[in-house]
Amino acid sequence: MSSSPVSSTPILRTVLVWSGSVTAGLAVVGAIVGYLVAGTNGLWSALAGVVIAAVFLGITGASILIANRWFGDALYVPIFFGIVLGGWLLKFVVFLIALFVLRDQPWIVGPVFFVALVASVLASLVIDVVVLMRMRVPVVDVELPTDPDAGERTDDSREGA
Repeated sequence: MSSSPVSSTPILRTVLVWSGSVTAGLAVVGAIVGYLVAGTNGLWSALAGVVIAAVFLGITGASILIANRWFGDALYVPIFFGIVLGGWLLKFVVFLIALFVLRDQPWIVGPVFFVALVASVLASLVIDVVVLMRMRVPVVDVELPTDPDAGERTDDSREGA
């Protein structure tokens, strides 16, 4: 697999992998705690909160990774922003659907759902910070020549030597 020329691609891939692992852990812990606090309804509420947070947080990273596939194309910028904006609109529509579907469900235990949702969002923020702090990313996406004698000389003092 060739590496992407876009410096954000490895960061986003790492974030999505770590987020998937942490989401699985939060789902297990949330299900256990939710069950201990509020029985079966607490279990399902915690799982719903963790899954909703994971889906919403994953859509942005995935949409940017998908959009980065068009890097180098003449229409990269409009394609990129179209895909990312489409992801945000998708999140808004899914949020409204989830809100209306889950609002009147008898199995939702509000506090358990809320704590699971907030814990998932906070875990995602911690993952973002840790990954960004550990990644070494170039400041600009350019390649510098490796041989200093390969380019044109702008320093006239060396010509006389």
